Amino acid sequence: MRDSAGGPRVLLRRLRELMAEALDPQERLDHIVREIAQNMVAEVCSLYVLRADSMLELYATEGLNPGAVHLAQLRLGQGLVGTIAASARPLNLSDAQKHPAFTYLPETGEEVYHSFLGVPVLRAGRTLGVLVVQNRTMRHYREDEVEALETVAMVIAEMIATGDLARLTRPGIDLDLSRPVSMTGLPFNEGVGLGHVVLHEPRIVVTALFNEDSEVELERLETALDSLRLSIDDMLSRRDVAFEGEHRAVLEAYRMFANDRGWVRRLQEAIHNGLTAEAAVEKVQSDMRARMMHMTDPYLRERMSDFDDLANRLLRQLMGRGADALAEILPKDAIIVARSMGAAELLDYPRQKLRGLVLEEGAPTSHIVIVARAIGLPTVGQVKGAVSMSENGDAIIVDGEDGQVHLRPQADVEEAYAEKVRFRARRQKLYQELRDRPTETKDGTPVDLMMNAGLAVDLPQLAQSGAAGIGLFRTELQFMVAAAFPRVEAQERLYREVLDAADGKSVTFRTIDIGGDKVLPYFKGAQHEENPALGWRAIRLTLDRPGLLRTQIRALLKAAGGRELRMMLPMVTEVSEVRQAREIVDREVRHLSRFGYLLPTRLKLGAMIEVPSLLWQLEELMQTVDFVSVGSNDLFQFVTATDRGNTRIADRFDPLSVPFMRILRQIVRAGDEHGTPVTLCGELAGRPISAMALLGIGFRSISMAPAAIGPVKAMLCELPLSDLAIVMEEALANHSASTDIRALLRDFANRHTVAL
Repeated sequence: MRDSAGGPRVLLRRLRELMAEALDPQERLDHIVREIAQNMVAEVCSLYVLRADSMLELYATEGLNPGAVHLAQLRLGQGLVGTIAASARPLNLSDAQKHPAFTYLPETGEEVYHSFLGVPVLRAGRTLGVLVVQNRTMRHYREDEVEALETVAMVIAEMIATGDLARLTRPGIDLDLSRPVSMTGLPFNEGVGLGHVVLHEPRIVVTALFNEDSEVELERLETALDSLRLSIDDMLSRRDVAFEGEHRAVLEAYRMFANDRGWVRRLQEAIHNGLTAEAAVEKVQSDMRARMMHMTDPYLRERMSDFDDLANRLLRQLMGRGADALAEILPKDAIIVARSMGAAELLDYPRQKLRGLVLEEGAPTSHIVIVARAIGLPTVGQVKGAVSMSENGDAIIVDGEDGQVHLRPQADVEEAYAEKVRFRARRQKLYQELRDRPTETKDGTPVDLMMNAGLAVDLPQLAQSGAAGIGLFRTELQFMVAAAFPRVEAQERLYREVLDAADGKSVTFRTIDIGGDKVLPYFKGAQHEENPALGWRAIRLTLDRPGLLRTQIRALLKAAGGRELRMMLPMVTEVSEVRQAREIVDREVRHLSRFGYLLPTRLKLGAMIEVPSLLWQLEELMQTVDFVSVGSNDLFQFVTATDRGNTRIADRFDPLSVPFMRILRQIVRAGDEHGTPVTLCGELAGRPISAMALLGIGFRSISMAPAAIGPVKAMLCELPLSDLAIVMEEALANHSASTDIRALLRDFANRHTVAL
């Protein structure tokens, strides 16, 4: 570009003139690409537009073969242009032909061009096309050139979105993505949501790049930063957020970032260098993303998401787009569609209007998903292309049970899901009616149905679900959403709140289970491991860092003063680990007793059976602990050598198989023999058919998600357990390990009219 200060301004002024001239659409596009090429001293400028059939069609070019216009095309994700459209991120290459995604289109004649700069044509976060410049010489385009091309792409996006190019489309081809689309992602939180798309714009396009007066821009920045800090303080002062302690910890992290002096200093330096306050925010954030984008640690990427969130909030302050204005225009059945979001951004939306959340990125343990789950929002993640294919106001269905997203659904699909929602409502009413009914089988065997929890916001569901207690409270979630290790006072406050909400019902606290895929960004001791699931995690980590375990045990002991305390150790591999942990507990009891603290009336220490080596130590284990709980997810993963995150093999083996059922029965029998209570907390407990299998082999206590208690109880009340126990015993005694337990259970349920 010839003049870093005047170039973009001259180009934008010329584009405004072209938009005002009486030209037909093709002529206007041809002029635009010519002007861009001339302004940026590029030998090629090409515009590709995304069609409704996910093809990118060449709509205009300066420098390539003009006969290829409306003939050359690439699939979404194909070639450099398709890669840009699919990722919604620019590509800046000095030798494009060496890039692994390069695809040669012979009709264009582009083989002589080496350097390549392509940017997505975006509108409200949705990809409408790709704008490209190329040169014969090998060069890397400057940052100001990238910014200029992105700014021009925004102008072209308005042309496409307003329908100016409709006359250029061939019969049967549509640029307005109005056809029904079904996408599959990962279910992050159950439930079904029907509503209309609200695109959460992850990046605000900045058009005013260069400042006229640095002092004025510095004042604007300081005013916006003050407003940003006040808005975060306001969220922290809300009654609902204050109650939800984990959400509060997330927002405390945002407040820390907003007051980070290094971040503010870099913003001020960018303004001194001639950028507007908005452009300074954009530049500093781009620099930070460029430094962090290659990091593989999921929690460092989470920090990047938090800073993205903060930068966008600051941009909205600078551009006068507050959360109040958002609430006014939001439909009453909003389903948020986003590439990624910060947790605080979700809390900006009025909850009563939200029906679901769709993320192109995200992970089950990311902050945004934790908060979405806490407020009961049906959520699907890893939905590639969701933003590109959506437009504000589009009808959309989110199925958080099977990970399906239906965009602009046909009438029959919409009606089917509407009926599914009505059916869920009727079932929930039935489950509510069962809530106060005794939890026992048809032939009178009592069973404890417990619930799993990990957030303070889960606690009201203890009474609503009719659970007998909390069979698993995941204490690590408090650590995962905090900016630093929670102090003993914060831990004690949460644990006391849990016990108060339980109101005398049993609560089992699992000691902190970090490591593996639960890496804390502020915990410097954790190193990258080739196989983290089998590495330094859970009890292995906390025994090596006893100060961490002592702090948590002290908080639990103080919170449970005058009440029973149940603590459970995760990932136990050897019985000696339980003895080491008990020594730490005893030491903390003596310490608190010495200073006159009220201690628990009873203290029970248990262990999770997740590691197969414990199967050969069951007798010793049952004599050492007060209770055990089977972590069926990890135990099944380790027994079958199956990575649950590997989609190729995750469903290859069935936990309702003869070998795994024999293992679980062995654990139950060992507990019965030694009088040690045995429970199971894992996905197996939460589905009626697998819960039925567990009861059939002897389990009398199982723990599950609160929403699963109703369906499992409905099955339980109709179950003739003594008959089922005989059937399961015969199946497991059979010398053939290939017996289809699942089919056996379905047949039994059909014969005895048991609801599955």
